[in-house]
Amino acid sequence: MTKSSSRPRVVVSNNGPYLVSGDVPLAKQTIVTDGEGESQQWRQGDAFPAQDSYQLCRCGKSKTKPFCDGTMRRSVSTAPKPPPHDVSRAGAGPGRSCARAHGRAGAVCGRALLRSERTGVEPGRAYRGRRAADDFPAAVNNCPSGRLVAWDRATGKPIEHALPVSIGLIEDPSQGVSGPLWLRGGIALLAADGFAYEIRNRMTLCRCGASSNKPFCDGSHVSSGFRDWT
Repeated sequence: MTKSSSRPRVVVSNNGPYLVSGDVPLAKQTIVTDGEGESQQWRQGDAFPAQDSYQLCRCGKSKTKPFCDGTMRRSVSTAPKPPPHDVSRAGAGPGRSCARAHGRAGAVCGRALLRSERTGVEPGRAYRGRRAADDFPAAVNNCPSGRLVAWDRATGKPIEHALPVSIGLIEDPSQGVSGPLWLRGGIALLAADGFAYEIRNRMTLCRCGASSNKPFCDGSHVSSGFRDWT
């Protein structure tokens, strides 16, 4: 197969699947927790055979998940189209701070937030010292949706860990559910009408069909008990 020269992207089709192109690798990503059920790290699982393009289910009803089998349930995008750089920041002074980005919330991120707060990370607060410099960027970057963003206040730039261009199928064994699609490494996301969302290093897209913030995940897969353990 000839390797694609097109830029990796995902198109949210109108009442249809996610259209992935640009030879984007696809693999399972499992949340690893400690004895108290707190998210600690990610474990990559089986990778799917490489394809230049493919269609991923976003209604949760396909019998060939994660791929679309053509039996779509109505799945309309409901998220508002935010302006670029839709990140709320607070606080002043040197050091590093944590902020929340609008429109990217999810249950996984909520747990990452709890973990980050236990390590002393609070949105809007500036951080100094070796431990803060080491601990809080790692905790914040464990948030797959990009809902939490670490900022270097001296440069005004986000602190983002390098991620390979790929899509992860999040699995959450501690909750007994499958999670969202994890877009990594700056994959372009386009709405059906051609609107281009801001390119992010990480974001999560609904694949259970229950989110009220589609195409983004809002954590509804937990209450719906969505599973894709094939």
